[in-house]
Amino acid sequence: MFGYGVDKRVLYILFGILIAYSLYSMSSSEWLSLLMTLPAVIVAITFHEYAHANAADKLGDTTPRNQGRLTLNPIAHLDPFGFILLMFAHIGWGKPVEINPNNFVNSNKSRGFCEAMVALAGPLMNFFIAVVSCFAFVIMSSIRPGFVYSNLGQILMMFLQTLIVINIGLGVFNLIPLPPLDGEKIFRNVLPYRVQEWLTRNYYTLYWVFMILWIFGLLEIIVAPVINVIMKGLLFVVTNIVGLIL
Repeated sequence: MFGYGVDKRVLYILFGILIAYSLYSMSSSEWLSLLMTLPAVIVAITFHEYAHANAADKLGDTTPRNQGRLTLNPIAHLDPFGFILLMFAHIGWGKPVEINPNNFVNSNKSRGFCEAMVALAGPLMNFFIAVVSCFAFVIMSSIRPGFVYSNLGQILMMFLQTLIVINIGLGVFNLIPLPPLDGEKIFRNVLPYRVQEWLTRNYYTLYWVFMILWIFGLLEIIVAPVINVIMKGLLFVVTNIVGLIL
């Protein structure tokens, strides 16, 4: 995901310092939260990237399959920077799935449309996991209130909450219409041709806009309220649905 003159070694060092400081200053409750975040991040990234690979494969591009990305093995999908960001900031990414739009064989759709659908598959998968996790959270709270207050129950509920937050965060973050995120590929391929040309010509400029916003923490400021609104809305809807069923 990073490139275009960005030295990964420098970023590794900076991230290493930040992580070491964060881990050193953590309280016991923060350590527990981190342990809950780890598996949630792995699930979110793995299914996000698998969704990209599977969508491309269904549309006729076997590039992800040939590169070993059509798998639920987390090792194939984790990107160090995106993984760390998801762990500590709840926004991030996985290792990008490479595709070749020339391989798309769906004659009823344009290559651009197919590329947009492949890009959209990742965030949609994250929102799907968030919805399923929210149903599990609400149902567990409704039918097993005693279990929820046990030690195991509290750990499970905390994990489900983390799974919801991480997946909504990953989905929303990747829908931002700036390169190299999924949102740029989605919007670029559904907008008028002249706009697509402008976006293509200014790809690197927009990439550095993303980098600046990310480095100075502005993306998190933009995304965090959206995540909170979606979480509250999802919990409200699911609670009412479960209430009607049970």
